[in-house]
Amino acid sequence: MTIPWKRGTDLDNAGGDSELNLIPRWSIFLSVIVFVATQYLFHGYLPHSKPGMLPMRMMMSYSSGTAFASYVLLIGYVSRDVKRRKMSASLWVLLVILMPGGIGAVVYFLLRQPILSRCPNCTTELASDFHFCPQCQFQMAPACGKCFRSVQITDVYCVQCGHDLAEDHSPARLQAYRD
Repeated sequence: MTIPWKRGTDLDNAGGDSELNLIPRWSIFLSVIVFVATQYLFHGYLPHSKPGMLPMRMMMSYSSGTAFASYVLLIGYVSRDVKRRKMSASLWVLLVILMPGGIGAVVYFLLRQPILSRCPNCTTELASDFHFCPQCQFQMAPACGKCFRSVQITDVYCVQCGHDLAEDHSPARLQAYRD
């Protein structure tokens, strides 16, 4: 697991612990302040009329503080993720902040664009599920020569039709992991 404040500079890497690296430092710092402010609100500012309600007060303060701090972290994540997906950052961050109850975040995760990668041959932007570049026909990912479905780079036979993938004469750069 990667610690969020010890991150690299590569924001284009998708998946795994690199998703935590998208949370900016300002968001982490602000979420800590929001959590501490919520604790002060519940334990220092609000009146303590019944001492028997202390467990309920603690449970409410910790749960609401965690919820507010998580929302601040979510806003920070969205602010970086929209740039990575080449979307309008100000529009989506404003939408996530202003829509009540986290509905803006749900809408963002439903409508966000896929992460685009570049073809190493002609630098055309491609979706991650493309097997061939539409501009130069560069093979981006291994595919079965018989049924044309995607296969893993380490497969010897196609899992869909049983075709011997060695007969396809795929490029050497895609065969390196199989051998």
